[in-house]
Amino acid sequence: MAGLFVLAVFSFMACFPAVIAPDNPSADIYMVGQGPSAQHLLGTTSYGQDIFSQLIWGARASLLIAVIAGLFATVLSVLIGVSAAYLGGFADDFLSLFTDVFLVIPTFPLIIVIVAYAHNGGNIVLVSVLVATGWSYGARQLRSQTLSLRNRDFLVAARLRGERRFHIIIHEVLPTMTSLIVANFLGAALYAVLAAAGLQFIGLGNVDSQSWGTMLYWAQNNEALQSGSPLWATMPGVCIAMLGGAFALLNYAFDEIGNPALRQGRGSRGRRHSS
Repeated sequence: MAGLFVLAVFSFMACFPAVIAPDNPSADIYMVGQGPSAQHLLGTTSYGQDIFSQLIWGARASLLIAVIAGLFATVLSVLIGVSAAYLGGFADDFLSLFTDVFLVIPTFPLIIVIVAYAHNGGNIVLVSVLVATGWSYGARQLRSQTLSLRNRDFLVAARLRGERRFHIIIHEVLPTMTSLIVANFLGAALYAVLAAAGLQFIGLGNVDSQSWGTMLYWAQNNEALQSGSPLWATMPGVCIAMLGGAFALLNYAFDEIGNPALRQGRGSRGRRHSS
């Protein structure tokens, strides 16, 4: 519930930034380096921009990158992981080898190289790279889960009825793994939040876009901590940490929903504490 509440707050900020933010986040029309005040709740930047407005408007790009990258990475994980386990044979060997290659590649250095090479690609390149490097762990989990279901009675019965493989995967296999798929999406979104912020902080991607990562980039370039504007640097980091924490808490919740052993362990602990 805590993760859901935090995510709901950031979603409202992303959907209705103009309702909350008092100013245009890109307008450099104020005195530079002001401290917090009634007019500027978090002060102003070294360019005379309102930090609070930048923080509110930055939620949209940061959340969109996380959701879009997490969604496409999850779709790729499902396609590769479930198909490999259910089809078996050569298809399983090939797709498992393909997954293992991405699992052992040093992810963050690869992301830096690709995004730096396509420096002017903007958020589209950033999301594409995050999807390409963020699906393999989920695919491995989904393959393992599908292997445990492959010889269950309801799937054997479906095959004996003559149902097609695609129909069985869509209507029989995937509904039994809903909680695991949602947990994989949340994990992929968490990875996207942190990786995108890290890349934007070091100046990769479109630094002129309004997001929390680019706020950190400009704050670091202007030495915000040393120049008397600490909130310019700390507040985006706090928001990134809170958004990542929200995805992590929801991930744990859905993992508990899909794993009866975790629910039983929680219940037994609660009974011991109450006694």
